[in-house]
Amino acid sequence: MKTNISAAIDCAVGLAYFGRISTAKQRCYYSPKASRTVKDDFYIHDSELCYLDGNSLGRLPKAAEQRVQQVVREGWGTDLIGGWNKDWIHLPRRIGDKIAEVIGASVGEVIVVDSTSINLFKLATAALKLQSERYKALTDATNFPSDLYVLEAACETAGYSQVVDAVGDPESVETTEDALLCEIDEQTALVCLSHVAFKSGALWDLERITKAAHEAGAMVLWDLSHSVGAVPIDLNSCQADLAVGCTYKYLCGGPGAPAFLYVREDLQALLSNPIQGWFSHESPFVFSPEYEQADSINGFAVGTPPILSMAAIEAGVDLILAAGMESLREQSIALSSELLTLFDEKLSSLGYTLNSTRDAVRRGSHVSIAHPEARRITANLIERHHVIPDFRAPHNIRLGIAPLYNDSEDIRRCVQALELSVCNREYETIELSSDPVT
Repeated sequence: MKTNISAAIDCAVGLAYFGRISTAKQRCYYSPKASRTVKDDFYIHDSELCYLDGNSLGRLPKAAEQRVQQVVREGWGTDLIGGWNKDWIHLPRRIGDKIAEVIGASVGEVIVVDSTSINLFKLATAALKLQSERYKALTDATNFPSDLYVLEAACETAGYSQVVDAVGDPESVETTEDALLCEIDEQTALVCLSHVAFKSGALWDLERITKAAHEAGAMVLWDLSHSVGAVPIDLNSCQADLAVGCTYKYLCGGPGAPAFLYVREDLQALLSNPIQGWFSHESPFVFSPEYEQADSINGFAVGTPPILSMAAIEAGVDLILAAGMESLREQSIALSSELLTLFDEKLSSLGYTLNSTRDAVRRGSHVSIAHPEARRITANLIERHHVIPDFRAPHNIRLGIAPLYNDSEDIRRCVQALELSVCNREYETIELSSDPVT
């Protein structure tokens, strides 16, 4: 860990070691073969834009745009129905196997299907049915609200007496690990958590919690949406049971891109998919009237994969694999640590408070700060300073650091904009829009 955060941030040279880039404006990963930064691999319409919302929607990889055009013109346009046998039918597993490398899973344990919420529902319901002798599904009260809704529906669908136990205060920023661990007992059927908290960016100890759950006889379902592609994950070494995640944040798969799910190999034949679609059938193209779930990861698919949106995912995953998760994590920590140093120097006296931990080991790749005028400040950053973070009610400003393409200059520009917004009282003249997405 570097102690001098104000020094130039080291950059990954190739795939194995770190070196210095002398140009101050480009302190991010680059390929020695072409002497270029990985930022060049992304479509950047406005070079002056400071984009710190990669924890909501990642930038567009140039290769993704090319790939989608290829699928539209050569696949759909030329091959027509033949595109399925030529390539399309294999996409969910092929991309899934690549994501498996990113999250420490094995070949055949990950598939790209449906949305994160649908995948969460399928796996939570399956786990609760398998653990029907218990009654409690455990999560934390500050979990992403959609996950809470889905978990409640899964308990109801499972048809048993399980109830959702949400530990902690929903109005707080995060729940402590110790508080959660104290609630895992012999009645716990499933522990369901977001690996990185969406509000604070706090990182749960995946190995510790999984081990504690297993010792109590419970299963664990992880939502990796805010960690995959930014935080090293090793599901196999932790013997994790189940996981889901989205592809449009740090994996840069595009808006609303299909999600993925992970089922440990020995559990695949034991769990029943509650949504019995034809693509989860053992022989989908036999068109049998009787349902027989595939005993592989295919058993957790449902319907026809959305090929156009799925085609865009692979390019971002390839960039992540090329950079290497350890290198990306070091970049992420260095940038978030620089942000915290500048926060103390420039922002802490201006009414801003920190909602993220200072412990880099427990921090994901976004930093959350709060201010009573957070919503207006966020709008001011976008309108006047060309800086894009995101706002989460009631007063959180999330600064998402995508280690593939964010650099030290982005951090400094963002802090300066936050400083000017309050020092010059710029936010006072902002008229809030009625746009539904913040």
